[in-house]
Amino acid sequence: MNTYQKWFLASRPWSFTLTAVSVSVGSVLGSLDGSFSWFLYLLTLAGVIFMHAAANLFNDYYDVLSGVDTLEVSTAQYRPHPLVEGRLKPKEVFIEALCLFILAALVGIFLVVTRGWTILIIATIGAFAGVFYTAPPLKYKYRALGEISTFLIWGPLMVGGAYFVQRQALSMDAFLISIPLGILVALVLLANNIRDVVSDEERGIKTLPIIAGHRKGIWIYVMLVELAYLSVILMALAGPLTLWSLIVLISLPMCFNLLRQTIKDIPIDADAQTAKLNTVFGILLLISLIIERLT
Repeated sequence: MNTYQKWFLASRPWSFTLTAVSVSVGSVLGSLDGSFSWFLYLLTLAGVIFMHAAANLFNDYYDVLSGVDTLEVSTAQYRPHPLVEGRLKPKEVFIEALCLFILAALVGIFLVVTRGWTILIIATIGAFAGVFYTAPPLKYKYRALGEISTFLIWGPLMVGGAYFVQRQALSMDAFLISIPLGILVALVLLANNIRDVVSDEERGIKTLPIIAGHRKGIWIYVMLVELAYLSVILMALAGPLTLWSLIVLISLPMCFNLLRQTIKDIPIDADAQTAKLNTVFGILLLISLIIERLT
């Protein structure tokens, strides 16, 4: 495996589907109120993925530096982790993260100049939250704030930002529709934290399941999954979504299977399974929006 392949794996490319879903939903929502620009959509998607990849690398770099990520933790057992495995040096990961951050910044500058200063505010908040997730002095992931931040980034910020790029305006409808997507992405982290309660507690990390308790953490997870589906149903019946959006219910069998496993004994890949649920849920929601635009 060459260096570029190692770098690609270290950026956690499988997680980019979460970003693609949120950006796509925001962009298509923007097209419901006017025209759709493929150029702006693809540029936005590229810029946000660059930032997502940079944040992943910064997070892994500081997790390893802090002794949080080791070969013994669950994360390293089911996904490639080139830094923990010694296939990449910390300096290499940091440099890659910095390069991707610069690429994201260049895309952001172009969008700020061409679409408006609101993009600067959204991008700055997202970049700050992404980097200081595990980076000092904040390290707010270790203070049980990770789920809130993840919800805001992949929900209102990403969906609302993609909408703004298309329309040069903010939208309450986009904010409301971003809520279930933000919830499901936040649950990826919550699932990870529920699974890692013991190892996180040993390392002095504070997470929501540690504060609430392992069992309560599971029930919070279950209730938030239910809230994500319920919010789409309510919005489909009362607006701003249409009845087409009820096709997200096609993903319910996957959802029930995941909840059944989680309640019984949270699986080692619970975060990955939650990410898959988010992807299927998001794609179905996206399809419903595209149908609405075409009809």
